[in-house]
Amino acid sequence: MSGHSKWSTIKRKKGAADAKRGKIFSRFSKEITVAVKEGGSGDPEGNPRLRMAIQNAKGANMPKDNIERAIKKGTGGDASSYIEQTFEGYAPSGVAVFVECLTDNQNRTVQEVRAAFTKNEGSLGTNGSLEFIFERKGVFTLPVKEGMQVEELELELIDGGADEFIVEGDYLTVMCVLEDFGNLNKKFEELGIELENAELQRIPNNTKAVNDEEFQKVMKLIDTLEDNDDVQQVWHNLEVGDGQEELLA
Repeated sequence: MSGHSKWSTIKRKKGAADAKRGKIFSRFSKEITVAVKEGGSGDPEGNPRLRMAIQNAKGANMPKDNIERAIKKGTGGDASSYIEQTFEGYAPSGVAVFVECLTDNQNRTVQEVRAAFTKNEGSLGTNGSLEFIFERKGVFTLPVKEGMQVEELELELIDGGADEFIVEGDYLTVMCVLEDFGNLNKKFEELGIELENAELQRIPNNTKAVNDEEFQKVMKLIDTLEDNDDVQQVWHNLEVGDGQEELLA
């Protein structure tokens, strides 16, 4: 549980930093556009992937105009050039790093991702090399509002497939196995619960602790990757040790 907690702290802090520089809006725009193309419709009611992409974009306070432009881009056929691409490798001290991309130029993305690893003392591995380190799970995040009966809610969600709950501050994180992701998302909809975020994440089975110097080296690689326009998500198993949260700023 603590490993998930420390890992999610990085994701949340990094998410906030991304929002400040507009990176997160670009990521959501691309996901919405691809969701329209893949689902064959710009109507979220009949396109689950699009519905979830819009939901997440709204949770990040993405402007309505941006969302509509991304949908129009998908219906216009411009999304056909986007290809999903993944990379697996290691940061300094053997921290595992899994990179998910959406790109319109695979050669460019390969070169830039490889350069990011090389210049930051990391190394790229082969696809499947990190399979034993990460487990793909459904992760739902929602604010804990005043008067919310969390324990009763958890019992309802267990019926929908939820198998793990983490309360951090004013937020509740709910997890499920990959196969129950769709069912649990429907359960939230049935209960009328507004989610801040819902997505498939790669959760590390074990986290890796490093000293402060190595921690900063690993975060430099992660920052470099996340700044790349083709990168959608960067998953890792870096653990935030005591006093290291301040190094995330």
